[in-house]
Amino acid sequence: MNQNDLTKILSLVAKGSLSVEDAKSQLKNISFENIDFAQIDHHRSLRKGFPEVIFGQGKTSGQIIEIMEKIIIHEDIVLVTRLEKEKAQKISSKIQGTQYFEDAKLMWFKKNEPKITGFGQILVITAGTSDIPVAKEALLTAHAMGNEVKSIFDVGVAGIHRLFAHQEQIMTAAVIIVVAGMEGALPSVVAGMVKAPVIAVPTSIGYGTSFGGMTALLGMLNSCSSNIAVVNIDNGFGAGFMASSINHVSVA
Repeated sequence: MNQNDLTKILSLVAKGSLSVEDAKSQLKNISFENIDFAQIDHHRSLRKGFPEVIFGQGKTSGQIIEIMEKIIIHEDIVLVTRLEKEKAQKISSKIQGTQYFEDAKLMWFKKNEPKITGFGQILVITAGTSDIPVAKEALLTAHAMGNEVKSIFDVGVAGIHRLFAHQEQIMTAAVIIVVAGMEGALPSVVAGMVKAPVIAVPTSIGYGTSFGGMTALLGMLNSCSSNIAVVNIDNGFGAGFMASSINHVSVA
């Protein structure tokens, strides 16, 4: 349930168009709903401005379907992350209106196209083509949350002139997400160019001593650029969510 739904119910009660008992019935699951294997947080939209997101990894397609069906009753959008293609196909056969993005391993159900409510543009940059799946997860998450999102792919430090060719676009972004594996140097370079907050996303891309993204993670955490924040390895969703949160903060 979102703020508009709550306002509508309270307004109807105030006008006498909705009885208190009917309002109580509609609001009984406003906090959370226990369905045995999951306790669905229907209150999250009111607290955080976006519904609970379903983490698909480790859940069966049947569990995801049941959770989605419960959330859809109350929300205009449902997001599922870390979702394999086989599960996505089973879900799509049961719930009409879903869309699956195989490269990002992300699915959404939308009743309406998200309204742009963010104050500026979010820019997603990758060091390499191999980083794009994680970047797509960030991009789609930020878009679903009501942001204008653009992308620049494959502009890593091995050919830094490619990055500088996009300098004007980089300088005008409100929030920048930089996704990189290997040694993870690109976020520091980008952060040194701009005053905007930069969210660094280390990926597990790289050879042996990249240690599944640990080298990139540690490099980003030790960046000398002061406007960098770092999320977990391959956590495109977390980067997109944080970028949206920043982009929705009103400056008084």
